[in-house]
Amino acid sequence: MGLVGATAHTVCNLRVDFCKADVINHYFCDLFPLLELSCSCTFINEVVVLCFSAFNILFPALAILTFYVFIISSILRIRSTEGRSKAFSTCSSHILAVAMFFGPAAFMYLQPSSVSSMDQGKVSSGFYTILVPKIHP
Repeated sequence: MGLVGATAHTVCNLRVDFCKADVINHYFCDLFPLLELSCSCTFINEVVVLCFSAFNILFPALAILTFYVFIISSILRIRSTEGRSKAFSTCSSHILAVAMFFGPAAFMYLQPSSVSSMDQGKVSSGFYTILVPKIHP
C-alpha cells in the first residue's frame, strides 16, 4: 500500500508547477503543505490524497476495531476479576494509542483542504508522529 500510494503521489506531484516560496510551512515535508506551494491546479492531487487516505486510514482502523471487539468479548469470558482487570488495562492503553493515531490522521487527511489550516495540520501530525510513538505501550 505504501509503495502504490507513494508512487501515485509522486506522479501527481510531477505535473504540478511550484512557483511560490521555497519554504514548507510544516515541520516535515507533508503533502498538503507541499501543495500549498503550487501555483497550478491541485484538485487531482487532493482527490488522490483523499482516496488513498480513506483507504489507508479507514480499512486498518475498522480492522483493528473488529479485532478489539473479539478481544473484548474474550476478556469478558475471563472468570477472575484480577485477570479481567489486567487485560482491560492493557487493551485500553492500546485502544487509546490507536485512537490517538488514526483520529488525528483522519482529521488531517479526510477533510477538504479548504476547511483545514496549516496550524491544525501541524498539531494533528504532531499527535501521530510524535505523541503516539512516545506513549504506545
